[in-house]
Amino acid sequence: MVQEQTIREAISFSGVGLHSGAAVKMRVLPAAAGNGVSFRRVDLDGFTIEAVGRNVARVSYATSLMKRGVLISTTEHALSALMGAGIDNAVIELDQLELPILDGSAKPFLDAIHRVGIKRQRRHRVYWKVCKPVELQEGDKFLGVYPGDQYSISYTIDFPHPIGLQTFDLDLSGDAYQREVAPARTFGFLRDERALRNMGLIRGASEENAIVLTDSGVKNGPLRFEDEFVRHKILDLIGDLALLGHRILGKVVANRAGHAMHTALVSRLLKDRSLWEEAHISSEPASEHSADTEQGVSATV
Repeated sequence: MVQEQTIREAISFSGVGLHSGAAVKMRVLPAAAGNGVSFRRVDLDGFTIEAVGRNVARVSYATSLMKRGVLISTTEHALSALMGAGIDNAVIELDQLELPILDGSAKPFLDAIHRVGIKRQRRHRVYWKVCKPVELQEGDKFLGVYPGDQYSISYTIDFPHPIGLQTFDLDLSGDAYQREVAPARTFGFLRDERALRNMGLIRGASEENAIVLTDSGVKNGPLRFEDEFVRHKILDLIGDLALLGHRILGKVVANRAGHAMHTALVSRLLKDRSLWEEAHISSEPASEHSADTEQGVSATV
């Protein structure tokens, strides 16, 4: 059976929040098997917020969590990296309300995880195997998940020039996440900057942490992928669906969806137990980054 995993040792980051613009320090710590992923506000006496759907606070240009009035903002990139690396258990410490944006992708998080290594734990990983189709529709936006034996995603976006119509398919196995999705950066149109800043958003945005688009093209190229924009949407989706607390077995199909629809799907799956069943699998396709088996008789680290 596939076992749960955590990181071998703590990793640290520092940067600014994309929307708050505030300087922030962040650490990711190993956690015991069965604990899942949680956030800890070290500036608020270690107040802890579990990274699960019931704590979703609001979603618009990022996904935020809240518990008893305490906020954690822009969670999707770090959660996406943990899911992409196969990390089940971790504690993310912050001294601010928003995670650092770093370079606008999940790559710095993923690279750090692989640098310290991954530790396999004794507890068997529980998957949520989708057994009934679930579909959400809002105007021209669509998000569905269907039965399948592995975690796969097909995402379509349609933005004004210079992005246009893009579709990307991903099978989330092996090192596909690392190669195809993790480096994809967040993006925005220069013409929207003033309006967003007036809304109190993107105060930490810069050409170093986001792809900036003008009416004629990419202002701060080159792109990492020709279709980097749709790949970043997949990155966000993986991070948002991590709020289920489990990796799914199923095929996700998205068309012009976003954070609000992603988290609405999380809520739907959490509320209706008939849509999925718990499952174990004997093995996953190997990644180039293998995990060390945890030694000793304890299931904790």
